[in-house]
Amino acid sequence: MMLKEIIGIAQEAGEAMLKIYNDAQDVEISRKDDDSPLTKADLASHHIIVDALKELDPETPIISEESGVPAYDERNGWDTFWIVDPLDGTKEFIKKNGEFTVNIALIDDGIPVMGVVYVPDKETLYYAEKGKGSFKQVGTEAPEPIYSTASTSDDELIAMQSRSHGSGKLVEQLKEKGLNVVKTIPAGSSLKFCLVAEGKADIYPRMGPTMEWDVAAGDAVYRYSAREGSHSSPLTYNKEDLKNGSFLIGLKDNVEF
Repeated sequence: MMLKEIIGIAQEAGEAMLKIYNDAQDVEISRKDDDSPLTKADLASHHIIVDALKELDPETPIISEESGVPAYDERNGWDTFWIVDPLDGTKEFIKKNGEFTVNIALIDDGIPVMGVVYVPDKETLYYAEKGKGSFKQVGTEAPEPIYSTASTSDDELIAMQSRSHGSGKLVEQLKEKGLNVVKTIPAGSSLKFCLVAEGKADIYPRMGPTMEWDVAAGDAVYRYSAREGSHSSPLTYNKEDLKNGSFLIGLKDNVEF
């Protein structure tokens, strides 16, 4: 497939974002129709990624957070498509805490078969491909495989928690569902998937809504971090409404959310 090229595209977009991030004392913010924040970095990354994907793979359609979503009547016929979040964690970008990412994923027959998550401020790359596993690379170091083991609800669990959307009631909510959560780790953007994929946390519960482009690349990194085969995931793609409901990543058990 085109994994090497996709990694290069994500890194180029990340460098453009980082230039804006480092050059501006205050990040200039506008608002989208849903009142979510938008910066010049979102748009710069979007144009780099979409233009590069169109050149690299002109036959495959693209959904990007910043380009609008084609009507379902059109998308319903897509077997394969790219889905992109040019800047995941815009709130973290604005807060300048470094926890923002570039997310690019390839969806085939409803599942992510390739995913790249790049963390520009940390020069850290996570990537995965179906059948080949998940990897982490820091700076110019050699990539290393990452692994995770799906937990059970009886285990003592470390849970990821959204840094910007987290709830102080998360542990209580999870315990009500029979989960023995002993610790939470806050993080921004798709890093939450990646930290579960590399075994630094056991589960990532998401109580609020996300969009498919928020989760696809991180979902791929988690799915293919299994030592054999792939982990199951509750997330699906190219739904009529691209909004996801609540979900839980990292458990063998089926826990309803």
